[in-house]
Amino acid sequence: MERSVVLVKPDGVQRGVIGEVIHRFERKGLKLVGIKMISLDDAILDEWYAHHKDKPFFGGLKSYMKSYPVVAMLWEGKDVVVTVRKMVGITLARDAEPGTIRGDFAMSQQYNLIHASESAEIAKSEEKLMFASTEIFTWQKTDHVHTYIKEELE
Repeated sequence: MERSVVLVKPDGVQRGVIGEVIHRFERKGLKLVGIKMISLDDAILDEWYAHHKDKPFFGGLKSYMKSYPVVAMLWEGKDVVVTVRKMVGITLARDAEPGTIRGDFAMSQQYNLIHASESAEIAKSEEKLMFASTEIFTWQKTDHVHTYIKEELE
């Protein structure tokens, strides 16, 4: 099964949507294999946002992401990266579709509540940045037999 990193960003923590985010992913049938609250530091953010380092908004983005703790989660499931991205909605939250997390709860480009891995490859690097192996749990989700057909679990 594939994994995806999800962060409830500082604005999401402040606005109290952590439970709603977890609720939506659980109801979808995804499996939570890691979760923690963490304060992000420059070292993590420099690597996390390396693709934005030369952009004029980088300093403000780092300040925002360090302003309050975030809740980091690692979700597992079939095609989980694409599934989570669809559930999260587009970056400019006020244009996100109703029914998505951003579409239902956010209005801003930066204050858009949540981060989700963009690809399976990026998810692997984000997982290593955010979680130690001892913080990832392997467990049997017994309702998977009601979420996936047998061939999808192989």
